[in-house]
Amino acid sequence: MKRNNLTTVCLCGVFATQTMIAADRDRPNIIYIMSDDHASQAVSAYGGILSDILPTPNIDRIGHEGAILQNCFVTNSISTPSRGAIITGQYSQKNGVYTLEDPLDPDHPNVAKCLQQAGYQTAIIGKWHLHAEPTGFDYYNVLPGQGRYIDPMLIEKGKWGDDPKADPRAGEVYKGHSTDVIGSQAIKYMEGRDKNKPFFLMCHFKAPHRPWTPAERFKDLLKDVTVPEPENLLDTYEGKGQYAQLLRMSMENFRPSDVKTDLPTNLSRDEFRHWAYQIYIKDYLRCIAGIDENVGRILKYLDDNGLTDNTVIIYTGDQGFFLGEHGWFDKRLMYEECLRMPFVIRYPKEIKPGTENKDITLNIDFAPLFLDYAGVSKPGQMQGESFRSNLEGKTPDNWRQAMYYRYWMNADNDHNVTANYGIRTDRYKLVFYYGESLGMTGTKNVSITPEWELFDLENDPMEMKNIYNDPANKALIKELKTKLLELKRQYDDEDSKYPVMTEIAKKYYW
Repeated sequence: MKRNNLTTVCLCGVFATQTMIAADRDRPNIIYIMSDDHASQAVSAYGGILSDILPTPNIDRIGHEGAILQNCFVTNSISTPSRGAIITGQYSQKNGVYTLEDPLDPDHPNVAKCLQQAGYQTAIIGKWHLHAEPTGFDYYNVLPGQGRYIDPMLIEKGKWGDDPKADPRAGEVYKGHSTDVIGSQAIKYMEGRDKNKPFFLMCHFKAPHRPWTPAERFKDLLKDVTVPEPENLLDTYEGKGQYAQLLRMSMENFRPSDVKTDLPTNLSRDEFRHWAYQIYIKDYLRCIAGIDENVGRILKYLDDNGLTDNTVIIYTGDQGFFLGEHGWFDKRLMYEECLRMPFVIRYPKEIKPGTENKDITLNIDFAPLFLDYAGVSKPGQMQGESFRSNLEGKTPDNWRQAMYYRYWMNADNDHNVTANYGIRTDRYKLVFYYGESLGMTGTKNVSITPEWELFDLENDPMEMKNIYNDPANKALIKELKTKLLELKRQYDDEDSKYPVMTEIAKKYYW
């Protein structure tokens, strides 16, 4: 495929044009649609036990007319840090967004600034959740904080307030369900854009975030259906570490607001899980139904306005999510369900319909991909890599064979998850639960005894058997730990500024 003859260099603050040969109309529009907590298990294009229960035809259409990524992973499985990584192309330790409570500095370089400098119209609609004012966008209309499902408030550009680093809690009320409101606002933006310039639009839905409140029209969807359960719903955590007993992400930790009724007190643990799962998964899927419907509205707008062929459109979630696997909900851990992000992309000019890609791709790669399509060179501070060639079936010889993950929010108040980092290859996953807060916001200053887990994803895809303590795996563990240290150096995350981590490494690493 012949590339545009447009080459620009973006330093996200300093912009130099080397050549501007290609006309703006030849550069693709880029629409990035992201939901909050939408797991790949609930996208029917990925198959799985929910695919026939609630198909997602409009999301699937993007993948079937383009590509489906099978191994797209988050680098820190929680909303705010993932969003920070996506927009900056950097890990948490580089962009400063470690936990749910960390803001993204408005002065920090980001991909929207690069595209804006390159002549793109830039906009973000819906959930922002990076606390400080969005920068690099010609237009924004975003939820304050988490936002609410019904009659949401949105803050439009120019109405943030005097302090860009503040976190406003109020905005203008829009009647309706948040998914419909955000979808409508995205279409409204496209209708009013400058038709002579390419645009970059981030459309971020709040759904299906907890407490999983669907639109009224979907409240009885699946009412008389028994939804299949994951095989390991009743996991007893045999062989798993202390973290599995400490965390509060089990079905038993549901609140009345999660299941929309009083919690029964006369059920065994397993009986409760069977009961709670049906309520939880149905409301979750009802939220997905609204998202898929609004994705369809956006696709129809592109079709009706002749924009389909020259628009890169992406659908993803900000991380994965447990849908009852291991008896859990939420994310944060390095298990496949919360590590894997759904990611489908269509660009008719380059990506062949029906493409499936299994390369290890990360959320820090999204920003470089956007820039690549816009003809903009990746700035040096971005740690990710464009996977444009991968999507065309030409994976670079030096493409990563392993990924690095780190969750920093040790012993958080809501879910009490142990801080952890690890490595995932095509077959193995090694996780170190180091259990220190390191002064991070939103954590409790407690220490949890470090421990390791190793899973063979080929023989144990549901991650039920920790094989770390098997003497037969000694050489494999040494190899993985060595590679893990290499990745920590590569991404400038060696923990040298945390003395307690040096002591932990001496005692527990080797």
